[in-house]
Amino acid sequence: MARGSGKSEFAVIGLGRFGSAVALNLLARGFAVLAIDRRPAVVQELSDRITQVVALDATSEEALRAVDIASFDTAVVAIGTDFESNLLTTFALKSLGVHRVVCKAMSERQRDILLRVGADKVVLPEHEAGARLAWHLADPQVLDHLDLGVGVSVAEVVVPRWLVGQSLMNSALRKRFGINVVAVKREGRMIVTPTPDMVFATEDVIQVIGDDTAIGHFCGQA
Repeated sequence: MARGSGKSEFAVIGLGRFGSAVALNLLARGFAVLAIDRRPAVVQELSDRITQVVALDATSEEALRAVDIASFDTAVVAIGTDFESNLLTTFALKSLGVHRVVCKAMSERQRDILLRVGADKVVLPEHEAGARLAWHLADPQVLDHLDLGVGVSVAEVVVPRWLVGQSLMNSALRKRFGINVVAVKREGRMIVTPTPDMVFATEDVIQVIGDDTAIGHFCGQA
């Protein structure tokens, strides 16, 4: 396989909707990607959009060696419905020395098993999408939500009207709600770690971190 220009390189295994989205988004951001699927028809369909895409059985260590899989920084196992193949592929990748293996799981039980065989990170896309939808339904001003575990989250929230015109320092969000503002989206740009004297404006979108109860309390004041 052709190598990249020094940036991190990714192998994405399983080119369903989730896997192909991961591969195409990484490519769009300028990363080198090797896309793998055992179905020749899927590989053929994506060949005009992904330069390095091959058909092989990723449960086979021999097949993975043939594409020099161990030289990739991260491998994403995006095999969804066939959990046995997901598990065997994960085990093969770790056996071959792939540094970081990120897997897709369909349930918490699958996640636990994948972690036991060596997966470095496991995502549950449907579970996470459901959690984000639940947050949005409960608090419509929450545009996005990332669960960090143990009841702590990052939420992207439309700035409430009562906050407009106040500075970050005077709003005392940490003292009042137990949340911290980590970034502000304003007119298409991102302000990371805003200064205490930054004044909130109409149509700002703020990213806050805190426990779920605190974020919910904050949103409830909007």
